[in-house]
Amino acid sequence: MNIRPLHDRLVVRRLEAETTTKGGIVIPDNSAEKPSQGEVIAVGDGALLESGERRPLDLKVGDRVLFSKYGGTEVKLNGETLLVMRESDILAVVEATEAEEKAA
Repeated sequence: MNIRPLHDRLVVRRLEAETTTKGGIVIPDNSAEKPSQGEVIAVGDGALLESGERRPLDLKVGDRVLFSKYGGTEVKLNGETLLVMRESDILAVVEATEAEEKAA
């Protein structure tokens, strides 16, 4: 089953939470915070303007984004928990540095 968000909404897959600190301490699952980063997996057609035209979204499928911890609406699809949120709920796009792109 596929999901297609409407208008200025998008679907985000939350990235896995860090389970180990930089110092090597393992964080138990029940103490770990919800990650506030995710990957965009679907985008809507765009915001509907008063003129009736659509403004395309600035985000695209595959973008890595930051959002507030409690932003969006959680939905379960095919056993996976996804977030549906408006484009305005996204705080920033995380872009890879040149060193990270070379390493990939």
